[in-house]
Amino acid sequence: MNLKFLLTFALTAGSLSALTAADAFAQESAKLTGTVIGTERSFDYDAGQASYDVNTRANAFDGDVNTFFASDERSHTWVGLDLGTPHIITRVGWSPRNDNNVGSGRVVLGLFEGANEADFSDATPIYIVKEGAEYGVVSHADVSCGKGFRYVRYAGPSDVRCNIAEVEFYGYEGAGEEKYATLTGLPTVVINTENGEEPQGKEKADEKKSTIKIISAEGELLSAPGTLRLRGNASMQFDKKPYRIKFDKKQRPLDAPAKAKKWTLINNYGDKTLIRNLVAWEICRKFPQIWTPYGRLVDVVVNGEYKGTYQLCDQVEVKEGRMPLNEIEPEDFAATDAADFDYFMEIDGYAGNGDPWAVPENWESGYRVPVTLKYPDPDDLKEMNCPAPYEYIKSAYQQMENAVMAGGFPDNNYEEVLDRESWLVHFLIGEITANPDMYWSTYMSKKAGDSKFYTGPEWDFDLGFGNDYRTYSRIFSSRWTYLMGTPAGANDGNGWNNPAIHNFARRILTNDSRNLPKAKKLFLDAIDNGLTANALDEFIDNLAAEIAVSQDLNFKRWKILDQGVHMNPGETIRGSYAEYIAQLKEFIRHRLSYIDTTSFAGVETDGIEGVATDSEAAVLTFDGGIEVRGATQVSVYNLQGMSIYNGAAGRIATGRGIFIVKADGRSYKALVD
Repeated sequence: MNLKFLLTFALTAGSLSALTAADAFAQESAKLTGTVIGTERSFDYDAGQASYDVNTRANAFDGDVNTFFASDERSHTWVGLDLGTPHIITRVGWSPRNDNNVGSGRVVLGLFEGANEADFSDATPIYIVKEGAEYGVVSHADVSCGKGFRYVRYAGPSDVRCNIAEVEFYGYEGAGEEKYATLTGLPTVVINTENGEEPQGKEKADEKKSTIKIISAEGELLSAPGTLRLRGNASMQFDKKPYRIKFDKKQRPLDAPAKAKKWTLINNYGDKTLIRNLVAWEICRKFPQIWTPYGRLVDVVVNGEYKGTYQLCDQVEVKEGRMPLNEIEPEDFAATDAADFDYFMEIDGYAGNGDPWAVPENWESGYRVPVTLKYPDPDDLKEMNCPAPYEYIKSAYQQMENAVMAGGFPDNNYEEVLDRESWLVHFLIGEITANPDMYWSTYMSKKAGDSKFYTGPEWDFDLGFGNDYRTYSRIFSSRWTYLMGTPAGANDGNGWNNPAIHNFARRILTNDSRNLPKAKKLFLDAIDNGLTANALDEFIDNLAAEIAVSQDLNFKRWKILDQGVHMNPGETIRGSYAEYIAQLKEFIRHRLSYIDTTSFAGVETDGIEGVATDSEAAVLTFDGGIEVRGATQVSVYNLQGMSIYNGAAGRIATGRGIFIVKADGRSYKALVD
């Protein structure tokens, strides 16, 4: 009797309450048997050595909760069944090794997977164990994946020798349908490398051939071949590794704007909220931006092991849907005049690591600013034996830098070679987020036919929002972070945190009196565009709700919630995820208020006064307050979006700051000095 018949019978007999869909489903599902497969070499605890006869994989399917399978290797081991034909799995069961000395937590993050290739190169997760299990009994969970699998397995968590007493699979024969399930509600990124080898570096030679799968929150699957390697600089040294995936052909995962081969998986290890980058990019969207990267929170599984909560996002590169610059095919490089290329580069503190100037894509400017060329791709320039673009952009950058550093503002017209607005947007975003990397890693571009260098996009905020002990104590007392010496740390005199980078910023922001007023105007416009603490609170709360289950698993995998890692200030260490989220929201609220009332104090805006008038009403300012005339109903809000007055027009005491005034349905902006 099949499922379709049972459901039809129940409905036509009018007895759905007696025979529900779940009952019919259960009648078709049975405990499955097959050939035991998995890691062959086990571990004999009594002898303290590897074995093929003691604690073997067969013990996981013998029906005895007092026997167990323990692998010789501590990680990347598994046990499963070859079912002979594809089966749809409806339920799984597990029981931990009965050993009170270790605890039942060894099954936490144990992963159930299905595959139709014997080597599990196409493995798909179907369930993850989220809590410790009781000894001596088999715990069960329903599975909602609709795809049929011939091979099924339980992959043990990292560093536990599998140590599983019983594994059970329930289901029924069938190929099923292309409908999958995520692990926590977030999209799930699954990477299975050739021979299960994980990459150890970030160079091309470190790439591992892979099958890459991305399961959307709606259960849709993207599956394609590609490669996996590590990425990053300092972040690559953490236990939780960052990755770069590269599809063989362009893909558009999830709802990404770009269709591209390269994508990044950011680990956010030192960021206990896991969302600082996404919050910063939301702030970026309130300003005029060249381009803001796409990012989504995801769970990541590599070779059957849960790696944690990651951020799937764009690779910062010149591609359609990404950095909006013109691409030239490498075979056309030699025939293209160097002035006709678009260029993309990074002011790159890491270019000073080791012997930076041994490769032509890295150079040190005349003022000791380290620069790395990103586009045209230096590898393509070498392959096409085309050095002219490299020499051209190096010279153009130096001319721009010379103009900025020459001084004599505003008469020297440096803005003919540097776009002031994009630089000031970069400055403001760095200040709002208190990002110590704001000048350590700065992207810039130059288009063909345009003499100006443009700043952006914004990237890398894991140390922002008060997450760096080197700057934490000074953030709350310094008017601007760019005035705090070398914000990212001490200068060693060899290019690391080169003070010339910060001198460049000071020349623009301090020596040219036009720029802080213009920056204030950009700041006020961003407030009008929704840059308020209340709006960011809501954005953060939504992300925190979305990530709730995933972050719990992440911090079970990486037990660092109550520890200081990377650059965490000791004053900020807390014990729960909710406390870190509250801390982030509090920091943003304080920071916006501080910039409003302290950093911009006394700065007159460029053409926008703190007085707004029109034919219907007048909004005037006086010492410590606002006067509204010609209106009946007035509401006043501070920068954080909080209401401070609601009533009749007249004189309203507000204190110093920037305020939004709504008078008879019209909005005004007022600056009270």
